Amino acid sequence: MPEAPDTPPRRATPAPGALDRAFGPVSEAASAIGTVWFFALMVLICAEVIAREFFLSPIRGVTEIVAYSLVGATFLQVGSAFRSGRMTRVDFVLGIFERRAPLVRTILEVVISLLGVVVMILMIQAGWPKLTRAYQETELVGIPGAFSFQVWPLRLLVILGSAMAATALLLRTLRVLRTGFREGTIAKSLVLALSLVAIFVAWHVGFGAAMDAGWSNFSIGAGAVLVLVLMVLLGLHVGIAMILVGFVALWLIKGRVALPYAMLGIAGNEYLANYFFSAVPLFVLMGLVVSAANIGRETFVVARWLTRPIRGGLGIATVAANTIFAAITGSSIASATVFAKIASPEMIRHGYDRRFAVGVVAGSSVLGMLVPPSLLLIVYGFLAEQSVGHLFVAAVVPGLILALAMCLMIWMRAWLWPQQVFANATRDEGRAEQQDMNAGRAAVLLAPVLGLIVLVLGGIYNGFFTPTEGGAVGSAGALIYAFARGRLDRTALWRVMVETGQIATTVLFLILSANIFTIMLASSGFVQQVGGMINGLGLHLWQFALIYVLLLVALGMFLESVSIMLIVVPIALPTALLLGGDPIWFGILTVIAVEIGLLTPPFGLTCYVVSSTLRSAGITLSDIFVGALPFVWVMGFVTLLLIAVPSLATFVP
Repeated sequence: MPEAPDTPPRRATPAPGALDRAFGPVSEAASAIGTVWFFALMVLICAEVIAREFFLSPIRGVTEIVAYSLVGATFLQVGSAFRSGRMTRVDFVLGIFERRAPLVRTILEVVISLLGVVVMILMIQAGWPKLTRAYQETELVGIPGAFSFQVWPLRLLVILGSAMAATALLLRTLRVLRTGFREGTIAKSLVLALSLVAIFVAWHVGFGAAMDAGWSNFSIGAGAVLVLVLMVLLGLHVGIAMILVGFVALWLIKGRVALPYAMLGIAGNEYLANYFFSAVPLFVLMGLVVSAANIGRETFVVARWLTRPIRGGLGIATVAANTIFAAITGSSIASATVFAKIASPEMIRHGYDRRFAVGVVAGSSVLGMLVPPSLLLIVYGFLAEQSVGHLFVAAVVPGLILALAMCLMIWMRAWLWPQQVFANATRDEGRAEQQDMNAGRAAVLLAPVLGLIVLVLGGIYNGFFTPTEGGAVGSAGALIYAFARGRLDRTALWRVMVETGQIATTVLFLILSANIFTIMLASSGFVQQVGGMINGLGLHLWQFALIYVLLLVALGMFLESVSIMLIVVPIALPTALLLGGDPIWFGILTVIAVEIGLLTPPFGLTCYVVSSTLRSAGITLSDIFVGALPFVWVMGFVTLLLIAVPSLATFVP
């Protein structure tokens, strides 16, 4: 997911140099091509669905075109994602150094960027043999004589994209050095020297010692996990960290570098060439279009009208609107952004406590990642090799339980502890009558969101199209509605397309990176031995699940949701299955536990989004964290309920 707009303060970036000014247009042009490419995939998939369902004449080669297009479109945008700072990273530790030890911050930033350059060069080296082989042997994809195309141009895009990413990271290094030099913290020559020495010493001493130590494969796997977490906490981009740690650890395990290079070449050129991965940009596009079409505001207006007789009704209306909105966006960030602008000012205007008003928005926005369609469930489906459609169905009941639990908590607080909900406990909470609202108008306002829910989820559940096709059809439906209502012009559409490309690229790059790390873990036998050790402890499934949830909540305080899943699920899922756990239930449990991290400091991505959106209203970040705390307890209760009653999260028709 994208970096929070209100992350801890960073050092000001100086004006770009000549190299950066020259590279910028190239990077943005490549990114624009990738952006349009993603959008074209939506059009192609929709055309395939229409041709197949209405004319009984499917378009040949759509699966192959979409699958291999993902590789090219993603790598075209990788350089821009690094250049704009959109690649996922955790920088609160760097923020601490920024305030207390600027020199350490500068050195770390340089080391981080240089390590990124090293990794992208490794990607180029690993991909070059695959490019030359594909070109020399005229490698084809498809069915010769019916539909086929050469793959070497896509292999070339992997090389070019990696080169642009390496260039972007190298230029970032120069910007950091220039900043340190101008601010007088240290001469840039000293910073560069210290950074290069740090990398050289870490590599030669650390790697040499590891090779000579004769460590077992299990020890290497365990050490790799610890090193990965440490690197991520120190600010290294999560994807870069997974590739680097996976590559080096695999080298240590096998004793030669050929296999890590081979695995890196496969991951970069072939792993993303999977039709089902296209669900990521398609559902992101649908969520962003829905947000731009102002559907969230209309949903909130209706929910406010329906809950007007209830004490604390505006808070309950926010939860209800978030639940409905989540059913067509699949993103907590989108929900937080929309309802921070709509619901929080409305509640404050009607006399609600400021902390409660912002806490409701942050707390209920997590429903966006549980109520289907959900981006996290899609990622889990890939990792666990489970049906995304079955995960969507299974998430409905837990999602509704969580939403109802939140509504009940708000209602009880409004009656029992009104001082926690209203700015003035003796004041009416502002159940304003909406004279122009009636059942007919409410139905009209809800028609678009209900129509999209029926179109996407109904089509998936009834077998008319796959979840991937559902994302394309839903995006097309949202676009048609937005244009028909005049809520999306060409400029706004381009902003949505660019944002879609950036978010999808960060997620897909993380998935690619996790593949290397997962292969390393499998080769080390770490996962199997951990499972055996846990089984030897005689733990019951519920005990393991409780420990697992606590671990996810702890990691959620520091890491981003997708990153946590990519690191932890490959390790924990085999153990859960060994203890008799259902993979669908385990996925729902994972998503809820990971989402708790969106509300807890110091990372709390959702809280940062709300803070950024309401910055001009004088709302502090601490206000949001305090206001969201009751929702953390509610999510904890629902998590325990799912552990005690797993059947609540395993309903699959």
